[in-house]
Amino acid sequence: MAHLSQISGTPSSLPQDYAILSRFAAPLSGETQEELEASSARNDQEECDEEDTLLVPRQQVRRTSFPSSYILPPQPSMNIIPTAPSVLQPTENTPLLAPLIPRIRENVDFPIDGHEPSTAQMYWEELRILLKYSLPVFGTHVFEHSMIMSSVVSIGHISTVALAAATIGFMTANVTGLSIIHGLVSTLDTMLPGAWTSDQPHLVGLWTQRMTVVVAVTLIPMFAIWFNAESILLLLRQEPEVARLAGVYLKWASLGLPAYAFNCISRRYFQSQGLFDAPTRIIVAVAPINVLLNYLLVWGPEPIRLGFIGAPIATSVSYNLVSIASVIYGVFFVEKTAWYPLSRRSFTSLGLLVQLGLGGVGQVASEWWSWELIGRAYISLLGPTALATQSVLLSTCSSTFQAPFSLGIATSVRVGNLLGEGNARRAGVSANAAILLSAVIAGFFSAVLLTFRKSWGYLFNNDIDVVTLVASILPILALFQIPDFACAITSGILRARGKQFTGALLNLSAYYVIGIPFGLWLTFKQDMKLPGLWCGLTAALLYTSTLSIWICLRTDWKREVEKVAERLAIDNKYREEHADCEHLTQ
Repeated sequence: MAHLSQISGTPSSLPQDYAILSRFAAPLSGETQEELEASSARNDQEECDEEDTLLVPRQQVRRTSFPSSYILPPQPSMNIIPTAPSVLQPTENTPLLAPLIPRIRENVDFPIDGHEPSTAQMYWEELRILLKYSLPVFGTHVFEHSMIMSSVVSIGHISTVALAAATIGFMTANVTGLSIIHGLVSTLDTMLPGAWTSDQPHLVGLWTQRMTVVVAVTLIPMFAIWFNAESILLLLRQEPEVARLAGVYLKWASLGLPAYAFNCISRRYFQSQGLFDAPTRIIVAVAPINVLLNYLLVWGPEPIRLGFIGAPIATSVSYNLVSIASVIYGVFFVEKTAWYPLSRRSFTSLGLLVQLGLGGVGQVASEWWSWELIGRAYISLLGPTALATQSVLLSTCSSTFQAPFSLGIATSVRVGNLLGEGNARRAGVSANAAILLSAVIAGFFSAVLLTFRKSWGYLFNNDIDVVTLVASILPILALFQIPDFACAITSGILRARGKQFTGALLNLSAYYVIGIPFGLWLTFKQDMKLPGLWCGLTAALLYTSTLSIWICLRTDWKREVEKVAERLAIDNKYREEHADCEHLTQ
């Protein structure tokens, strides 16, 4: 673990910071001074008042009296790209206590003795780091999943119609809202980790603000759909009572939609800084409150019992409590190194976020939609036993997927941090180690499913027909785990590289060209019924995992470091030009 003084610029790092500033204060060389004066002469005051635009990065002019080696001691494993902007240029407006050294996440990134470790040693180091990062993320998602399950369990004991309406309402929320939010916010997996370990850590806060603006605009059509859900469901030939209750469910659930979106954003803000346990602490505190609210508002005493609508209200209140706690935690318990003051810059460079976000939506939503629309709608044609079995299998996959999904997020953050540091070789090792680790974890879960396949169904249902059908499909599900886990990890690697569009193409082609058509053909035309669908989905994931692993293994990590530097240079150019404007006005 890196020393705190390296991370946040605490008092123990101040002598080194002042030493850096004293070197910077030395006279400039004649050639550099003349270049800067000539450049200043070409700027006029009118340019300083122009609106913010998306700027094209260009080569920076470095001060010859301020070599980069004073900022970051050169190490053999760093693979620094010479043209990458990696030095923070102080001005007369730079705070003296601002941390000028990179926020190193782990001591192994830059060994003190200067000796480059072997590849095998790097793999073991990265495996330990990824496990350390993944565990709190796993806890966060497990407790968040429990908040959703509390709502389902509460409504499930009211009536079958109420449970069906809640299921349809939640499926509609997933398809029209939550999946889109997750896809858009996945862009932060590209922008934040690299910014945090670069020379501009404040860009973590700036990009977070920009994403908040993008998501806030996206919420408008989501509200329109949720408030008109009953009419939409009736057009889709849903039963009137189910459609009415689902519409009511979504109207009350919309109270928590902005908070849910904010929580997805704030979670990335914390995780990019290595604060993986912050969201976990918050949701651990709120989860018991959510269970209590569900009981009181659905089944509690008469004065406060609301029945069906109590469940979405309880969930919405819980999401808002998580948001409030996240703000309090960020303001009072987290260093301000990553924060950027609120300004009109929050409304710049939104096009880049939308471009990456659309790829993220295609990557995430295409998979969610295939499971929600195809996995439930078509299987309902096979009868109640098949539908109940499908619910057991989907619940099983959803539960086991939390492990690779958490590892994928940890991988995205770790690889992004290393790219921001310019540590190309270790970034590649970390990505490969995550893929190997996913295979090990998948093998464990596959063994568990095969071992307990005959009794697994009893965890969810006592119907012997359902239990028998579950046991017959679990071997396919055990095979399914291996490519499914690999896809979760490679998706995280692609997000760290800004390759959301590539991930979207892989998922769209896998599910809608291969998996679903093949699965439906086996299910209905070859009369394989439910096992046929799972064979089709497994084939889709085998295709996606094979191609995505191949893409990740062929990555030019030195080029990825350059690409991170280019993205950061957009805001670096803005900072330099507006610093010149301030100088002119003074």
